[in-house]
Amino acid sequence: MNLEEILIYGVGFLLCGIVMLVYLKIVSKKSKSVQNKIEKAKEEGIYEPVSLFPFIDPNACIGSGACVAACPEKDIIGIVDDRAELVNASNCVGHGACFHACPVEAISLKIGTEKRGVDLPHVNQNFETNVKGIFIAGELGGMGLIKNSVEQGKQAVDNIYASMDKNHQATYDLVIIGAGPAGISASLQAKKLGLKFLIVDQDSLGGTVFNFPRAKVVMTSPMDLPLHGKVKLFETSKTELLELWQSVTSKNDISIVENCKIKEIVKDDKNYVVVSETGTEFITNRVLLAIGRRGSPRKLNVVGEELEKVAYRLLEPELIQNKHILVVGGGDSAIENALLLAPENQVTLSYRSENFNRLKPKNLERIKEAIEQKSLRMEFSTQVQQITPNAVILKKQDELLKIPNDLVYIFAGGELPTEFLKKSGIEITKRFGYIVKSHK
Repeated sequence: MNLEEILIYGVGFLLCGIVMLVYLKIVSKKSKSVQNKIEKAKEEGIYEPVSLFPFIDPNACIGSGACVAACPEKDIIGIVDDRAELVNASNCVGHGACFHACPVEAISLKIGTEKRGVDLPHVNQNFETNVKGIFIAGELGGMGLIKNSVEQGKQAVDNIYASMDKNHQATYDLVIIGAGPAGISASLQAKKLGLKFLIVDQDSLGGTVFNFPRAKVVMTSPMDLPLHGKVKLFETSKTELLELWQSVTSKNDISIVENCKIKEIVKDDKNYVVVSETGTEFITNRVLLAIGRRGSPRKLNVVGEELEKVAYRLLEPELIQNKHILVVGGGDSAIENALLLAPENQVTLSYRSENFNRLKPKNLERIKEAIEQKSLRMEFSTQVQQITPNAVILKKQDELLKIPNDLVYIFAGGELPTEFLKKSGIEITKRFGYIVKSHK
């Protein structure tokens, strides 16, 4: 090897070394940045997951970063030392994009942690509960993703059709309780299979989606609706999503019995009697529960809560103007609704804690800005004592605050329909770190 070749190889190795050093420096800098975000998340109390979240197998992860790029919420996952790690787990909305993007299947979706258990009903691989003939699909079973709820609704009906008593004497082959994504998909598949079915909901078409404020963006991904085909939605509004549900149900002549809350399911020989709160009975061979985990909205149980001006969801904020409004709660729903109402109204936000916990970063930033600009009135460490026709009374330690009021919106979460499920014989277990089945 002559001197010229030695110089060429030497320069080549030097350039490769420089490129490698620059690359390692960039990777190290990004890794430290993610580590700092993790520490900050732990300090702010948003590191622990509160719902469905990605579980990353460190032994399988190759650090491709595909999961980071795929996540629509950002800063939920980061790369530390060539491995993916959770950053702000409590801000995860259960989109599942990371799960689908991982090239080596190093990510699974879990609900509940080693410290915090989540109540889940018993459901087998066919979506059937421990009570033969009663099935569960969607959010109630732990799967809150719209795409997977749609898939579960379809698959559950396929299993129901295969297991159904073809010679039953019931009025219906199937009663579907819940008109959210899982319920709508189930009704379309039932229609496709020629089943005689009924779909009911305690509210109306859309289920959980119906309770979103109109302007709220719903994160989803492509899904395959029976009798409709592929639907490609990545970021859409509640209105657009509801229009889709309305379109597919209308085109396929599917009617939903709205404002029909079911209070119990009673076994009747080989069939079931589904009983509503008004006493109406539906006799069916099979039942599919496609209801949300929250069940009924949690109430404050204070004097005046029964007044007509009190509501637990906000449907058309743009129509409300020049009102004195109290919003109760400190979660994302309360914040988002308060901010929607604030521009055209005098809004007071009441939260029982001293500080916000586990808010999405954008919501935390926006509410802090609103408080600083005094576009709404913030009352930390307060609880509603009483609601009157023209005012609300808040308790703050030993002090009572009386505030003029026209409307009250309560966002205190919801209650898992545990009693309803137990009354129907469905077993419920507190799961810790339970892997939820999803679909690639």
